[in-house]
Amino acid sequence: MDYQNQAININNKLSKFNEYWSPKVISEMNDYQFKLAKLLGDFVWHSHNDTDEVFFVIEGEMKIEFRDGEVTLSKGEMYVVPKGVEHKPFAEKECQVMLVEPKGVVNTGDHQGELTAENDVWI
Repeated sequence: MDYQNQAININNKLSKFNEYWSPKVISEMNDYQFKLAKLLGDFVWHSHNDTDEVFFVIEGEMKIEFRDGEVTLSKGEMYVVPKGVEHKPFAEKECQVMLVEPKGVVNTGDHQGELTAENDVWI
């Protein structure tokens, strides 16, 4: 990506898409991507065997379920899911999040299915 002397406006970027569970890349740092996503309803059980995954809630509330518990995140809160830990995100109402993960990470991790989103889509 070319260097630009311009701030990235998160709300502007979020207004450019409506799909749920379909992360969009807004920036990169070294080998990591910053992605925005809108969540609603249940996702799938999955894990990322090679990387941790950061969820930062911009607006709304979500839960991340684990086989032995769950964590609830509200606006302004974040959580790091350790690599290899099976998890299932859920949002009762629309939740807007920023994900931070290495380039090439697929949203459904080790589980391929109808919620697997196209990777590396920039907005």
